[in-house]
Amino acid sequence: MIIVLLAVWAILAIVGFVFEGLLWLAMIGSVLFVGTLIIGIIRQRARKPPA
Repeated sequence: MIIVLLAVWAILAIVGFVFEGLLWLAMIGSVLFVGTLIIGIIRQRARKPPA
């Protein structure tokens, strides 16, 4: 599920950077991509049993 979200945010960011009028879309896509990535990393670390 997180991989799908990352792909969607990346596509939105790319479309935003390609079309100058949609620069706001690139910014939103970039922020959402980074946020989803951070949340995914935190959740994955929480699942690992302590060593």
